Amino acid sequence: MKPQLDADNYETDPCLKQIRKAESYSWMDIITIHKDKLPNYEEKIKTFYEEHLHLDDEIRYILDGSGYFDVRDKDDKWIRISMEKGDMITLPAGIYHRFTLDENNYVKAMRLFVGEPVWTAYNRPADDFPARKQYMKFLTGEAR
Repeated sequence: MKPQLDADNYETDPCLKQIRKAESYSWMDIITIHKDKLPNYEEKIKTFYEEHLHLDDEIRYILDGSGYFDVRDKDDKWIRISMEKGDMITLPAGIYHRFTLDENNYVKAMRLFVGEPVWTAYNRPADDFPARKQYMKFLTGEAR
């Protein structure tokens, strides 16, 4: 049986510890997205929903609440990924994506990074970045 993440006990969860070690996720923080918890809430929500990419992987572990990551498929169509408590996702560097809350308007998530965090989002179009070109090679099966 595959080990399960335990969002209720993330501080001491051996499965999370194992993942962080294996993937070299040395830095983490917690973000709570809710109008009463996040400064500049309305502005942040709009920013998260703007289609963008990052030059590093984006790793999120949902500790409470729920929301959606939208990603583009190889035909540039949106795919909606429902995320809820206990889910972890890694969005590869160079993938266009966006995030939005669902009708509950609340999510608490752990953000994980390899090394120091880089928060820079590059709004579409951002096709000239090496991370985007590498992702497109992967998507089309050209990556080695």
